[in-house]
Amino acid sequence: MNAPRLRRRIRDERGSVAIEAVIGLPAFALFVGLIIMGGRVEVTRQAIEAAAFEGARTASLARTEQAAVTSGKAAAADNLGKLPCTTTSVSVDAAGYDAPLGTTVLVGVTVTCKVGLADLSLPGVPGHRVITETAYSPIDAYRERR
Repeated sequence: MNAPRLRRRIRDERGSVAIEAVIGLPAFALFVGLIIMGGRVEVTRQAIEAAAFEGARTASLARTEQAAVTSGKAAAADNLGKLPCTTTSVSVDAAGYDAPLGTTVLVGVTVTCKVGLADLSLPGVPGHRVITETAYSPIDAYRERR
């Protein structure tokens, strides 16, 4: 009489769903957090790259070195929009304006952004990630420069 009762008790699976949930839910939450982090970093990288290209293109259209620096920084900053950056910096290399006419030179813009990741609370993930993108645009070799 005890043998059938013991077999039923061994095959009883009550409580197994709770154990599966305890194991599966944290893994699923970690996976979702990693997807959010990857998306945030990649969207920010693409926006930073676009801002660098826009700044370089705008700076290459300026007539003077000072105007190139000012317009390049302004264009890149305007293009950054509402990114999840805690800090941003834009630098313009417009030293090519000193080159003689007929010389092909490039204007470079570097945009750096520090993306905050602390709110995701993922184990092993740092609190921020620094993303830097640089873009170059040629200055017209025969256009007047001042």
